[in-house]
Amino acid sequence: MKKLMMATAALALSAGGALAEVKVGMITTLSGGGAALGLDTRDGFMLAIEQSGRTDIDVVIEDDQRKPDVAVQLADKMIQSEKVDILTGIVWSNLAMAVVPAAVAQGKFYLSTNAAPSQLAGAGCNPLYFSVSYQNDNLHEAAGAYMKGAGYSKPYILAPNYPAGKDSLTGFKRFYDGELAGEVYTKLGQTDYAAEIAQIRASGADSVFFFLPGGMGISFLKQYADSGVDLPVVGPAFSFDQGILQAVGEAALGVVNTSQWSKDIDNTANAAFVEGFQAAYGRLPSLYASQGYDTANLLLSALAKADPSDKAAFQAALEAADFDSVRGAFSFAPNHHPIQTIYAREVVKEGEIYTNKIVGTAMENRSNAYVDQCKM
Repeated sequence: MKKLMMATAALALSAGGALAEVKVGMITTLSGGGAALGLDTRDGFMLAIEQSGRTDIDVVIEDDQRKPDVAVQLADKMIQSEKVDILTGIVWSNLAMAVVPAAVAQGKFYLSTNAAPSQLAGAGCNPLYFSVSYQNDNLHEAAGAYMKGAGYSKPYILAPNYPAGKDSLTGFKRFYDGELAGEVYTKLGQTDYAAEIAQIRASGADSVFFFLPGGMGISFLKQYADSGVDLPVVGPAFSFDQGILQAVGEAALGVVNTSQWSKDIDNTANAAFVEGFQAAYGRLPSLYASQGYDTANLLLSALAKADPSDKAAFQAALEAADFDSVRGAFSFAPNHHPIQTIYAREVVKEGEIYTNKIVGTAMENRSNAYVDQCKM
């Protein structure tokens, strides 16, 4: 298994040649159908580390291949052999559920760049676990609120059958409490949606809400556009993110999606991030890149105040969230998940590039539904 070692310009060596003082283990998806998400997560995280100029942070990066057993093996190796202080980077919720509980039980901090299943927000919360992205339900809650406010009366809803998919439809229905034309869970990794599109056609729906991240969303949108079904589509940002849009193309134009980040959020930190990411990697950043970047800057802000070996002090430093988020206002709820604004974005074309622009606010200062279940 290929092992990647990435660090600051000093390549994990201080001026005297000693090993880095802080070791971060990043387990993310760098191959297969979900690779684009992990690559953006990695690149956003490493951009912030490199911009910090710190030479005492060693980031060990491994490919989980989107397989829970591989992720568990990598986490065990990082904790037992690599002696990492902090873990991060997992994209998929089923992998997070396989790794996070055991990691925090062994006294390791886990900072989630993306996956944030309800089980880890509620009864399974832990003082050492922080989600820097959202709680899984959030963007879907915002989509439900948007569709209800827009007057849709009979949406057909679908998502893949894994923890984040279940959270997505739960979140959607929490804020859209009207009639549904249909509800279905698809296979994780599915690429043929002919049966689901036929069901949508026959359902009497007036709209469609779907959560199908990565390649699943690309396949669905292209097939949906070719099907002739002419119903408005709303979804979370995961299926309308920067990298995905270039693959989907015209089929995505005009679709409204919900996100806590967009490249046109008007603040200094976001402008610097978008410019810096383009300069470093030659492409526009995605939601996943923005989350990786914020996670690294949260980590840097905590390291400026405390060492991970002092768990109470480091936890307090993380809870303070004393960094300039690309999202603007950002704080943690008591269960260590963000309180943040979620926007409605529309897919547009700027020159030859498909991208998103903010068209409204779906939810302001949204926390999550599981705070009261968390007893830490």
